[in-house]
Amino acid sequence: MAGVAAQQPYIQCIKRTLNAALCLMNFPSQIVERHNKPEVEAKSSPELLLNPVVIARDDEQVLIESSVNSVRLSIKIRKLDALDTQITKSFMEFLERRAEHYYIMRRKPVFHDGVQYDLSLLITNEHTDAMAKDQLIDWVVAFMQDISKELSDIKIHVGVRAREVAKDFFMNFPK
Repeated sequence: MAGVAAQQPYIQCIKRTLNAALCLMNFPSQIVERHNKPEVEAKSSPELLLNPVVIARDDEQVLIESSVNSVRLSIKIRKLDALDTQITKSFMEFLERRAEHYYIMRRKPVFHDGVQYDLSLLITNEHTDAMAKDQLIDWVVAFMQDISKELSDIKIHVGVRAREVAKDFFMNFPK
């Protein structure tokens, strides 16, 4: 329970920043007629981009890049050791292959200011028109927490499995 209480200010900061950033509107391209590309991705008009916000806690980071018609949320998950790094990499590849099932997930994570993020979400004005903003923010936060929990569970199961394999391996040797 202490971990949940320590994480609460971090989660609240993400929620409040997303609430401010998700004031999106339909804004067609200023360069190409009849095109409506997410400005945070296209970066065709610098005046339509807001300053990126980085929210960090320990080794975890969330990068929120906003524009007039889209928000890109990039998440860097805390990795304590090589096992965490490998589990995170495998899990993110698994999710990226299924990105079309997640309405707002990007296939490739972002590299920004020397930091390689593990996962990126792209929210456009179409998403905020189709979904309630508060529910979208709650889903994003729950998704982040579920990923952290899932990665922790996988690491625990790998440890249990390694212990069982080692026990079976050493049972074959005479005492």
